[in-house]
Amino acid sequence: MYGRRKEKPGAGTHATGQDLELASSHEPKEANSHQQRHHHPRLNHNGHKVTRGIHPDGESGRRGLHPHHFLRISARSTSKVSMIVNVLWPFVPAAIAVRYTHPEAHLWIFALNYVAMVPTANLIGFAGQELARKLPKVFGVLIEIFLGGIVEIVLFMVLLRKNNDDPTDLEHYNNFIPVIRAAILGSLLANVLLCMGFCFFAGGIRREEQEFDAAISEVGSGLLLTAGFGLMIPAAFFKSLSRSTSADVDAEGLTDKVLTISRVTSVVLFVAFLLYVWFQMHTHHSIYDAVLQKDEARDHDRHKDLKKAKLTLTECILALVISITLVCFHAVFLVEGIEFIVLERGVSDSFMGLILVPLVEKAAENLTAVDEAWDNQMNYALAHVLGATIQTALFNGPLVVIVGWGLHKAMDLNFEIFNAVILILAIIVAGNFLRDGKSNYLEGALLILIYIIIAVAAFSYPNPHHGAVGASEPASSTSDEGAAHKLRFLR
Repeated sequence: MYGRRKEKPGAGTHATGQDLELASSHEPKEANSHQQRHHHPRLNHNGHKVTRGIHPDGESGRRGLHPHHFLRISARSTSKVSMIVNVLWPFVPAAIAVRYTHPEAHLWIFALNYVAMVPTANLIGFAGQELARKLPKVFGVLIEIFLGGIVEIVLFMVLLRKNNDDPTDLEHYNNFIPVIRAAILGSLLANVLLCMGFCFFAGGIRREEQEFDAAISEVGSGLLLTAGFGLMIPAAFFKSLSRSTSADVDAEGLTDKVLTISRVTSVVLFVAFLLYVWFQMHTHHSIYDAVLQKDEARDHDRHKDLKKAKLTLTECILALVISITLVCFHAVFLVEGIEFIVLERGVSDSFMGLILVPLVEKAAENLTAVDEAWDNQMNYALAHVLGATIQTALFNGPLVVIVGWGLHKAMDLNFEIFNAVILILAIIVAGNFLRDGKSNYLEGALLILIYIIIAVAAFSYPNPHHGAVGASEPASSTSDEGAAHKLRFLR
C-alpha cells in the first residue's frame, strides 16, 4: 500500500521482510492467510526488526528508554493541533506551584489547573495511541478509548471522594453529586454533539461527503439509545412519584427507592458494557477488523504516519504513568476550586457539569477523532467518538454509582429533567445523522450549533435552593445555614 515497494520474491540474493509480507500472488490464498496468522514479517515498513507480539505498524526499532527520543516524539504528538496543545505544558508546574504557595487564590487555582488538564490529557491520548499501534487493531482501539476515559474516571472519583452532603457537618459540607450527574450527561453530549460535529465538519471541508460503515454507526447508535433509556429510568421514576398525590410513599422512602433502582441499573449497564466488548473482541472481531483496515487504505497521511518515529513499549508506559499522575493532581486541585466557582462566581451546577468539566476531560479524545476525520478515516473517528460515549454511559457512569455504593455515598442517577430531556434529544438527533452512513460539513455544523444552544441554556440554568451546591431535594434550614456558612468562609 503506502510506503512499500513491491518486488518479486526471487529478485536479489535475500528475501526481505517486505517480500514475506507481500507474498507472491501465485501462492494459494490459504497459505498466505496461514502465514499471516502465525508469522510476523521480519522487517516492517521502516526496515525495523519486528518484536514478537508487536504489530509491525507500532514497531519503533528501539528498546527501553531513550530520553531524547522520548521527549522529541512526545512533543511532536499525533497531529499539528495536538502539537500546538503541548505549548500549554508550562501551565502544569505553574498550577501545582500556585496551589501550594497561594492556597487562598481559588480562582487562579481553578483556572490554571483547568488549562493544565489539557496537555496532560493530550499526553494520555498520544501514549494510548502509540500503545494501540503495537496491538491488534480492534483491541488497540478499545485500549486507546479506555485510556482516553481515564481523565473522566479520575475526575468522577475525586468528586465522589470529596463529596460530603451531611448538613450537620458545616465545616466540610460539599455536595458534588449533582455535579457528577451533570458531568456524566455532559460527557455524552460533548461526544455525540460537539466531537461528532467537529468530525463531520472537519472531514466535510476537504471532501463533498464521507462514508462510514453500518457496523460502526448502527451498533453505536443502538447502544446509545439503550444506555440513554437505562440512565433515565431512575429520574423518571422519581419525578413521577414525587408529584403523584395517590402514591403512598414519603420523601425519604422515595429517595431510597431511587437509590436502589440506580444501583441495580448501574450493574445492568455494566453487564451491557461487557457484552459490547465481547461482541467487538470475539464474536464479531473480523467485521470490525475489516472495517478498520479499509479505513487505513483511505488514510491520506498513512505513508507519513508509518515513517514517523515511534515510542517504545517502555516509553509508552512511562508516558502513561507520568500523565495519569499529573491528571490526578490537577483533578484534585480542580475539584477544590469548583465550590468557589459555583458559590462565589455564580456558575451553575448544570454549566459546571454539563459543559466545563466535560470539555477539559474530553479534549484529548476529541483531538484524536477530529484528526482521523480530517484524514478521511471516518470509521476510526466514529469508533473513538461512539466508543468513548458508550464507555461513559455503560462503564464510567455506572462505575461511579457502584463505587459510591461501596463508600456509603448516596450517588444515584436521579438526573434533572432539563439534563435528561436534552440528552435523549441529542441521542435521537445524532442517530438520525448516522442512519444514512454518510456525513458532510452541514450536519457537523448543525450538531455544533445544537451544543452551543445547550451551553447557553445550561449557563442560565439556576442552582436549586439558593445556590446550595448540588442541592437536589428541598433544603432544610440547617443546609441553608451550611451553604451560607460556606459562602462566608470562602469570602
